[in-house]
Amino acid sequence: MARVPVGIFDSGIGGLTVAKAITTAIPNVDLLYFGDTTHFPYGDKSADAIRYFSLQISKFLIEKGCKIIIVACNSASAAAYNLLTDFYKSEDVIFINVVDPLVNEVAKLKYESVGVIATKVTIASQIYQHKLKALSQVKAVHALATPLLAPMIEEGYVQNKISNAVLDNYLSDVAFKDIDVLLLACTHYPLIKEEVRSVLHNNIEVLDSTDVVSEVVKEALLTLGHTFDDTTGSRQFYASDVVDSFFKTTELFYKAEIQFEKISIWNH
Repeated sequence: MARVPVGIFDSGIGGLTVAKAITTAIPNVDLLYFGDTTHFPYGDKSADAIRYFSLQISKFLIEKGCKIIIVACNSASAAAYNLLTDFYKSEDVIFINVVDPLVNEVAKLKYESVGVIATKVTIASQIYQHKLKALSQVKAVHALATPLLAPMIEEGYVQNKISNAVLDNYLSDVAFKDIDVLLLACTHYPLIKEEVRSVLHNNIEVLDSTDVVSEVVKEALLTLGHTFDDTTGSRQFYASDVVDSFFKTTELFYKAEIQFEKISIWNH
């Protein structure tokens, strides 16, 4: 049986939403997750810092045997994806970001007016704006930095008065009234997807990376000869720092109790 180890990393535990989607869609995948909780959030770090973190984490995952690495962080996808594919091209590793699958879904579904909410780094990079405007049918893109959301979610503030007030403030932007679809361009945001829909109060579609990344991973696994079956693959979870409240919050993202191993890789 051919089993292809898959690595996935994020600035914290938000990428667990992507990890859960992948392990649900592909039960027998052997998955290694790294959450860089020491440097969370990447959304307010410099692009150079994010590139350094991403290079070191990828090196760690490659040394663990990963043949596919998912950059499950929009900030890192924007700042570091091109560097990673170039720097590690001799390693025969497939890198998958979380930006292109969402943009490709917009193209597939032929949306014309698109909203994007994400971290400061992702919005400032204009990666979504450029890629979406390159699609022939897209006529308008409204992108908004929402820096309070990821820390709020990581602290467990979802489905309550605080999260609802923050979302209402962000989504009351008049430009969002005319969009066809809103992209949740941060892997933390699937946890507030239903809240977002409720606050929007209309028929605007809401998409996030968990909707689409699993299919891209399946295609990559096929190219590497992965054998699919219904058995359960191994799961390993690493974090650069762990605090007491950490494990309770991880259940919100992964929908199951998991154990993280604390590991420092910065002198690795």
